[in-house]
Amino acid sequence: MDKEKMQEQTEETVENTEVKEENTTEETVETVEENKESTMEEKLEEAQKQAKDNLDKYIRQLAEFENFRKRSNSEKTAMYSNGVRDTVEKLLPVIDNFERAVEAADDKEDPMYKGVEMILKQFMEILENLGVKEIPSKGEPFDPNVHSAVMHVDDESCDENVVVEVFQKGYTLGDKVIRPSMVKVAN
Repeated sequence: MDKEKMQEQTEETVENTEVKEENTTEETVETVEENKESTMEEKLEEAQKQAKDNLDKYIRQLAEFENFRKRSNSEKTAMYSNGVRDTVEKLLPVIDNFERAVEAADDKEDPMYKGVEMILKQFMEILENLGVKEIPSKGEPFDPNVHSAVMHVDDESCDENVVVEVFQKGYTLGDKVIRPSMVKVAN
């Protein structure tokens, strides 16, 4: 009987060992599968994070480019405007002299007068095409933003602070004053 018992115990031990090995193998397989799943989830999370970072970078670059484009356009417009203003500012004394010549002419039929008048007219058309406008002055209320008062006169026939005479015309380019009008103002 001892032999039989021993044999039974041996068989039980072998069976227990086999069951333990099966359990261990199953646990190992489950652990490997869990590791694979967690690794895949980590990789997925990493890829999603990278995609989000790339999208953020793309959006920032797009915004930077849009700002650059707007800034470039505004700088280009400002440079053009400044160039026109500087050029017109240098031409205004020439135009003033042509206007004086036209006003001082005695013979309006003289070919020289007609030539000077045509040149003055061309200059004024060019200024108009560039967006330069004469500041309306005579009879207008005095505005220190566009007028420079060089004289004050007591004139009861006019309202107070009204321009009664223009000594030098003023001009604007858009909303900027190129040269203020030099005027006489009634008190």
